[in-house]
Amino acid sequence: MRTGEIKRKTNETNIELNFNIDGEGKTSLETGVPFLDHMLDLFAKHGQFDLHVKAVGDIEIDYHHTVEDIAICLGQVLREALGDKKGIKRYGNFFVPMDETLAQVAIDLSNRPHLEYRAAYPSQQVGQFPTELVHEFMSKLALEARMNLHIILHYGMNTHHMIEAIFKALGRALDEATMIDPRVKGVPSTKGML
Repeated sequence: MRTGEIKRKTNETNIELNFNIDGEGKTSLETGVPFLDHMLDLFAKHGQFDLHVKAVGDIEIDYHHTVEDIAICLGQVLREALGDKKGIKRYGNFFVPMDETLAQVAIDLSNRPHLEYRAAYPSQQVGQFPTELVHEFMSKLALEARMNLHIILHYGMNTHHMIEAIFKALGRALDEATMIDPRVKGVPSTKGML
């Protein structure tokens, strides 16, 4: 099974995270950030990943460190779970419509980290969650997973819907990119490595 786990403790956060690419969409999420729990649950369910996160962070200051460090951990365990990447599709692309919103996520598991993030929200917060932390999360995820991640929010009016559509599309696109294709021999690259 393609799995990864990490324990990461700093002066700001203490995180335990387990990830299974070939899962069933099962989650156990205790981040201390309710909106992030909701988004990670959507990500895992739509990607058919099993995801366990237990995090204690300095949320009395704000959510920044907790959100950032969870993304770092998730990116690192994704890279661990992918191993040598033999047989994977490598690329994934998915559109998610959610009511008035349309979001697109495209992924290349290229080992060349890059984030292209084209999203603007009508509100700066969803509940107590600052929308700027979505970019922070995706930036660290792309960097630590060493993937090329493009996020395009085509349109929308409701900030909650917009962010939710992005996380659902992320799960679906990553599911596609990580799938094993029996036609692929070795790694899907003319370079012979990813």
